Amino acid sequence: MALGGVLSQLGSIYDVDTLDTRFTTPPGLSYKAVIDARSDKRSDDALIPNTNTNPDKLDGSKRPQSPPRWRTPEFYLYYLLLSFIITSMFWVAGGVSQPSDVRYYKFERYLSPGWIPGRKIDISDAQYFTFRKNLPYMGLLLVFHPLLRRVWEAVYSPAAASSSPSRGHAPSRQGTPTPEAADARLRRRTSFDYAFAIVYLVALHGFSAAKILLILFANFKIATGGLPRKYIPAATWAFNICTLFANEVCHGYKFRSIALFFSGGAAAGDLVSDPSSLVRLGDWLDGHGGLMPRWQILFNITVLRLVSFNLDYYWSLNSRAASPMEKQLDPANLSERDRVSIPAAPGDFCFRNYVGYVIYAPLYLTGPIITFNDYISQQRYRPASIETPRTVRYGVRFLLVLLCMEVVLHYVWVGAISKAGADWSSYTPAQTSMLSFFNLHIIWLKLLLPWRFFRLWALVDGIDPPENMLRCVSDNYSTLSFWRAWHRSYYRWLLRYIYIPLGGAGFRSWRDSARSVVTYLMVFTFVAMWHDIKLNLLIWGWLIVFFFLPEIAATYLFPRRQWEARPTAYRMLCCAGAVANVLMMISANLVGFAVGIDGLQSILRGILYEYSGLLFLVTACGALFVGIQVMFEIRESELRRGIVMKC
Repeated sequence: MALGGVLSQLGSIYDVDTLDTRFTTPPGLSYKAVIDARSDKRSDDALIPNTNTNPDKLDGSKRPQSPPRWRTPEFYLYYLLLSFIITSMFWVAGGVSQPSDVRYYKFERYLSPGWIPGRKIDISDAQYFTFRKNLPYMGLLLVFHPLLRRVWEAVYSPAAASSSPSRGHAPSRQGTPTPEAADARLRRRTSFDYAFAIVYLVALHGFSAAKILLILFANFKIATGGLPRKYIPAATWAFNICTLFANEVCHGYKFRSIALFFSGGAAAGDLVSDPSSLVRLGDWLDGHGGLMPRWQILFNITVLRLVSFNLDYYWSLNSRAASPMEKQLDPANLSERDRVSIPAAPGDFCFRNYVGYVIYAPLYLTGPIITFNDYISQQRYRPASIETPRTVRYGVRFLLVLLCMEVVLHYVWVGAISKAGADWSSYTPAQTSMLSFFNLHIIWLKLLLPWRFFRLWALVDGIDPPENMLRCVSDNYSTLSFWRAWHRSYYRWLLRYIYIPLGGAGFRSWRDSARSVVTYLMVFTFVAMWHDIKLNLLIWGWLIVFFFLPEIAATYLFPRRQWEARPTAYRMLCCAGAVANVLMMISANLVGFAVGIDGLQSILRGILYEYSGLLFLVTACGALFVGIQVMFEIRESELRRGIVMKC
């Protein structure tokens, strides 16, 4: 292969299409139409009316595009500045991550032997340490699970006709599975998911699997157990929010605690000297908690799927006519929007499918999150977006991110420094800021890696969930867009099940604005409590809402149409506002996920109360200004290619 071909293949790893086809396909368009357009450009107009003839520009922005600036003198200056800025950032953060640093003795115990010669690695973060330690075993499971499914499907051959056939199938055509074949595929796959889910739960949580199945059964009966229809949403929300709190307060309902309750609440001293058989049984059951005895830690992801099943079922009760057939759609080639919005058939809301969906192995622990309707649709018909070359490229991209994380942890020891109870006043403002900045990047990477791995597993298994992280954490300047791009599947879940039912947001009047702020507060209060019941996360959620407001106000006060004659001035004005946005986002995320309120106050004192700190702040704002100009151009470049990521 020629050098150009090799470089093209390497570059395709970082194509937006490799990350997720949802960003190169309009929400209402089936990806099959994109494939057809690429294979036969002459039929573009017939297949995809009112779009560009270039299949890579199916959703091009109608806003006039500016000419590329990549090779202008302005951007050559930016390249020069960025080369110095990025080098300085690593030099400052790495300078205090050395054995020669006078504070090294304080955090040395949190470091581990590394695989890069002469360097130790900081794997003091428990979340990443667990992921890293178990990655080889999860890699084997990624291979074993899809292979086991193939064996299951080869052995399990249900009758072609369903005893309760699903409604709404379009007539079969060449290359499209018949309705009977689609139903048979659904039964094969969901039966496997159901059986594997039980085994998976027992392996992960031991006897605590019974607690999870009990919660699942109670939630299922809320939706399908005969409760009056109008009470289903309220009962669903009440049950699942109470479950979140109860899981936290009761520490996963230890069997010993349950035994104590039923044994009459005997005193602890009596039980130590002469424990009852019931309490001994509880201790024994607690001692067999599987690979993850603390099952409640990650159950918040499962709660989202419980809500999704119940509300998708609730909305389906009045949407029986909204089938693909009535909408004259091909059920085998639905767009993602249709897969989510068109309800599953009545017979699909059964306990087998429910458990298979909620405990779907590749997505059970961390997500990404898909709705029940989408899960059933993809189980019935394999998504056209799952293509082996793209999945391979996605896997390579995951490995490159893993390598990036490992290298950063060898050269920036911010986790160990923080765990050792760092005295931030002993660091210069530049050192404090860079350590905080890299701390946010490490948080981003430690979340990105599990999400990418488990999505890769789902892709290999034939399910295409949404990509959770769209951009690098450093490639964000808008608070609103950052929220869309960070944990995107959760953002979409919030839109469908909370934000839109609450009426959305609008700022046409003071009354609408006040209602919208209340809506945002309710959404982000739920987001904070869903993450964990902690004060710093609640403050983080409210800060996010507070930081939305300046950006929304600026959008109304400085509309683009009024600056069409002065595009450069408008770009500079937007960049100045974006710098303030970035500073606010860094502050909010440091409070919520890194140093907390006290840590942020200490950092701000070091920056704002000293001349050197103020000088660094001005320099940092200048660096952010340069970086944001590049971010602007990245998005303009995407728009020129018809890619609208809205973030």
